[in-house]
Amino acid sequence: MDPRHSAQDVHRCDLCETAIVHSYCDFCHVNLCIPCIGKHISDGYDKHKIVPFQERRSTLIYPKCEIHPHKNCELQCKDCNSSFVCSSCTASEQHRGHIFEDVSTVYKAKKVTIEKDAEELVNLISPTYVKIARDLENHLANLDEGYEKLTTTMSKQGEQWHREIDMVINNMKTEINEIKVKHRNILQKHLDEIKEIQSLIKQTLQAIKDIEQATEVSLTIEYSSKIREFSKLPPKIQVSLPKFIPKQIDHETLYNLFGQITPLSTATEEITLSRNQPITTVRELLDKPELVATIQTGHEKLRNVTCLNEGRIWTCGESNDIKCFNIQGSLLQTIKKKFGKFPNDIAIDNDGNLLFTNGATRSVNKENNGQTEELIRLQGWVPKQLCVTSSGDLLVTMNSVDVTQSKVVRYSGSSEKQTIQYDDDGKPLYQANKTSKYITENLNHDICLADSGARALVVVNQDGKLRWKYTGHPSVTKKNPFEPWGITTDRQVRILTADIYNHCIHILDQNGQFLHYIDNCDLKNPCGLCVDNNGNLFVCEYDKGNVKKIKYLK
Repeated sequence: MDPRHSAQDVHRCDLCETAIVHSYCDFCHVNLCIPCIGKHISDGYDKHKIVPFQERRSTLIYPKCEIHPHKNCELQCKDCNSSFVCSSCTASEQHRGHIFEDVSTVYKAKKVTIEKDAEELVNLISPTYVKIARDLENHLANLDEGYEKLTTTMSKQGEQWHREIDMVINNMKTEINEIKVKHRNILQKHLDEIKEIQSLIKQTLQAIKDIEQATEVSLTIEYSSKIREFSKLPPKIQVSLPKFIPKQIDHETLYNLFGQITPLSTATEEITLSRNQPITTVRELLDKPELVATIQTGHEKLRNVTCLNEGRIWTCGESNDIKCFNIQGSLLQTIKKKFGKFPNDIAIDNDGNLLFTNGATRSVNKENNGQTEELIRLQGWVPKQLCVTSSGDLLVTMNSVDVTQSKVVRYSGSSEKQTIQYDDDGKPLYQANKTSKYITENLNHDICLADSGARALVVVNQDGKLRWKYTGHPSVTKKNPFEPWGITTDRQVRILTADIYNHCIHILDQNGQFLHYIDNCDLKNPCGLCVDNNGNLFVCEYDKGNVKKIKYLK
């Protein structure tokens, strides 16, 4: 058996290693086919217990008695700290008057406790720790952004202060210019007065010169001296320049006026497990799933379906419209877009918004109240299918434009967080082709992808490490090769995938073991799948354009 495919291979006989297992030795823990049963018990050993394979490990293996090695300890002594004892030990002096209890009773009670512990660990404690870790990761991822906002706010305060200071300086410069004008006017006025006197003196000197040269007696006699008038000098005007007296900068006051940074605050908050909320009850599979309703969508080539908690489902096919129906099948809304050929996939985010991939624009978009917002635009890659994780991240399958590569990318908002493309040996996890690669996240955070081109389910853990592959289940009634065209998970951590050409649904456990077929509801070419909160399965019928609602849980 190839260990790389052991997770999806059927159980084989441990003796011949070729035939399909039929029975099981519950004492030796050996898988057996029908021909090898006789070979196994031919050694004459009387402890062999052959049971049907489905009832394996049902026989309890009791510990051997240390005092009576030929006997099994099927009892526990309550008075001796629950030590194991055989029937011979009960009659010994050591255990006289003691109280004994069947080991099988203790075993069954402990099994119930273990099952409850496992259930609580899987459904309550482990998810709580996952949420705590993711919250911390988100805090760390947003740390730089938070501090960048802090420094941006401080820089804006600095810019505001600079503007205010510039305004003060400009006002002061304006005031200085006004003072300078006054200063100039005063000096100019005084200069004009002096120049006027100088002109009078010049005129007087010219008059004296004319008298000195003249012989007319009257001019000399009429001369009036102005020396007294000119000797009275005008006062000297002194106008001092204004001064700027800067105030001393008080750094502490300035720091306090500018603002303050609050100190780092650390607080602890007690986290309590919400045990008052019921742990998810394990619901068994119905032997015969029931067809509850058929919704006629009117789509030609119906490919995808996704549902909301309030009982609405969205559908799309190979056309340029996305339709919303209520659970009774009434059409509530139609959204028409230019998708090129058609939307590759649709999903609902945690806020109830419709998401869709557009291969023509190589984008992932959000539709909200009639407005389309582009979340992601790819370069060199074409988005195919998508799903929203429990943490609100977005998982998108995509092919390179030349269809030579295929990968899964995790986004937080529009930021790429993780790329899943290769296994530990560097080999591609997903086949590079144009076929659909439906994707979903399981309750245990495994990423499950239906690779129709590779005819396989490929399941990796949340770190992108390959866990297992599933390539179908042997069946005499399924004639066509396994080709998964849709995938979803339920609250029981089960995986459901649509086998389009065998007209059925495969149900697997979280480890890739086949559990059951849904093949009795007259399904025709099933593809897109989703499960609502009540455990109802919705199945797209590709050619008929119907969505079938199926009850498959008890």
